[in-house]
Amino acid sequence: MFAHYPIPPYERLDEFDKPHEECGVFGIYAPDEDVARLTFFALYALQHRGQESAGIATSDGRRIASHTSLGLVSQAFDEKALSTLTGHLAVGHTRYSTSGSNEACNAGPMRVDTELSELAISHNGNLTNALALRLELERDGEVFATTTDSEILARTIARAHGLTLVEKIRNAMPRMIGAFSLAILANDRLYAVRDSLGVRPLCLGRLGPNWVVASESAALMTIGAEFVREVEPGEIVEIGSDGVTTHGTGIPEHQALCLFELIYFARPDSEIKGDRLHMMRQRMGEELAKETPVDGDVVIGLPDSATPAAIGYARHSGIPYQEALIKNRYIGRTFIQPDQRLRSTGVSLKFNVLPEAVAGKRVILVDDTIVRGTTSGPVVQLIRAAGAKEVHMRVHAPPMIWPCYLGVDLAKRDELIAARMTVPEIGRHIGADSIGYLSLDGLFRAIGKGRQGFCTGCLTGNYPVPTYTEVGKLALERV
Repeated sequence: MFAHYPIPPYERLDEFDKPHEECGVFGIYAPDEDVARLTFFALYALQHRGQESAGIATSDGRRIASHTSLGLVSQAFDEKALSTLTGHLAVGHTRYSTSGSNEACNAGPMRVDTELSELAISHNGNLTNALALRLELERDGEVFATTTDSEILARTIARAHGLTLVEKIRNAMPRMIGAFSLAILANDRLYAVRDSLGVRPLCLGRLGPNWVVASESAALMTIGAEFVREVEPGEIVEIGSDGVTTHGTGIPEHQALCLFELIYFARPDSEIKGDRLHMMRQRMGEELAKETPVDGDVVIGLPDSATPAAIGYARHSGIPYQEALIKNRYIGRTFIQPDQRLRSTGVSLKFNVLPEAVAGKRVILVDDTIVRGTTSGPVVQLIRAAGAKEVHMRVHAPPMIWPCYLGVDLAKRDELIAARMTVPEIGRHIGADSIGYLSLDGLFRAIGKGRQGFCTGCLTGNYPVPTYTEVGKLALERV
């Protein structure tokens, strides 16, 4: 007997059982280009990293103009809005609220004044000591306009000691515990900053004689820019009329790039650590096939994030790969609630199944992760309803058993299904004939970079920085 599931109470139709993105950042220095328009299209390429708000700030070297709005990039901007954003420098931001609520005031880039110049800052990541910093800044007279840690970060930089902005950033960095990849606009210069652990990605590119920075290299490809290199952990890159200057501290001994950037978050056409993620994810699928073989007739992937791993699983196992789940790509981006009849159809609002691909077959379904388990069961049921004889779930990541404190909206620990159930129990809960996860060893074999330099917090509970609870206690002790 297989489980039957009530339909999850989605606040939006795209609120399915996945980790939610963090934010996307972009910056450009290009005196001969329409920087606002280029930033707009680059943010399109980073839309997967945040869909709650979008914003662009530009500078002509003397003053900063900005436009921010709730919603997708396409909803936040029109020709009239872009026409007000003039200059030769720009930073852009797409946001998912991992810290602070989804309100218009929290939309980035954040603007803040310093004695040197006004700043506009786009931030990807999360500060675990945000409460402590905010209490300290408020005691020093700062008045906050938002509820996000991005403003806390911006004001920490603004109040830091230093005769130059680079000195201010460098002096502020040790005080900001957690993850931060930044694109900073300061009147006539652009800065790219990455925390010393390198938790979130950030890269540098060229657009002819000009320079751009972005969360992912896919954004560079979208506007025709050339990928040059990643910004190193702990590095400050300064861009101006005199070109690029790097203010590095040497590659830190301890790094902690988020594994889920490689597994799920970053686009498959992006390059991280010298490897195209599409190819890396195929290797994850191959390792998954080695570790969790099962007799089957067809391999399918949950679109789109698990498609490369499904291809890899099929290639190693010799079982044919087939597209069977068709994603309804646009219905998921609405705030309109379905009526009860539509709600009862569950995941079919998000996916349709091709019966010809699965009817009478033993199906191996590859997914990238199972968070709460609220979607996997209905997907399994959907495939069975299309005529599948068996459904075997395979996950190309280890079980997620701990929450994230570094910029991913995951879930509380008691909401994580792998923290409450064994792997066989999860399989029974979702109604699969069998289930298998990729091991941590198998994941690192697929990545091919060794175990050092990655954050495994959500998989092992070993975090590279103090957690909210620890820092919160310190903050309260200081009040």
